[in-house]
Amino acid sequence: MIQPALEVVFGSTGRIVVGSIVAFWCGDFMNSYVMAKMKVWTEGRHLWTRTIGSTAVGQLVDSALFYPIAFLGTWQPGTMLKVIAFNWAFKVSVEILFTPATYAIVAWLKRRENEDWYDRHTDFTPFSLKD
Repeated sequence: MIQPALEVVFGSTGRIVVGSIVAFWCGDFMNSYVMAKMKVWTEGRHLWTRTIGSTAVGQLVDSALFYPIAFLGTWQPGTMLKVIAFNWAFKVSVEILFTPATYAIVAWLKRRENEDWYDRHTDFTPFSLKD
């Protein structure tokens, strides 16, 4: 009797968990990679382009992976595209809104730590077993 209700509520839990893990890992990797590469390309200038650009790429990857993995076959394709677009736009908008705070925090950290790292020779291969 209760089985159909349980399937509705918990039936896609595994897909949501897998989608969350895969999307977070890939999206976060792309965000970090783009941020690091853009810092080298811009020679450390124009922080706003790095934060917004890396968020745009990372969140696009995150959303484009999560929603299809979690809900393909459950949602209509048009609905899924609308949800992906809205969530991507929302997350990038939040990054834009918080850019002034990001500038203040980054400036404070650079002064406090006396450090400004550039990933010029970083190996970004996520599957390497070397240190």
